[in-house]
Amino acid sequence: MRTTTRIAGVLTGLTLALGGVAFTAPAAHADVTACINQVERELQGGEAPDSVRMACYVGLTGDHAKCVTGLTEGGGVTDGTAVTACRVAPE
Repeated sequence: MRTTTRIAGVLTGLTLALGGVAFTAPAAHADVTACINQVERELQGGEAPDSVRMACYVGLTGDHAKCVTGLTEGGGVTDGTAVTACRVAPE
């Protein structure tokens, strides 16, 4: 399976899985925003890519490890920033 196909499949699955979170927890959006803002501070003015946004949504569900992995591997974020950003996502 090609990497682009695999990535598209993963992102589609995450979108579908996390779509329910967006409908059931709209008030928590500010927490995801805090996670994204933490990453954008490290990027120094750059807008967070979709992989960062998806990782922060995963953090919202409480899966801290997947959030950190998504930020460090998919978003190119340092481990320290990823841990801090994922910590604020579910609060």
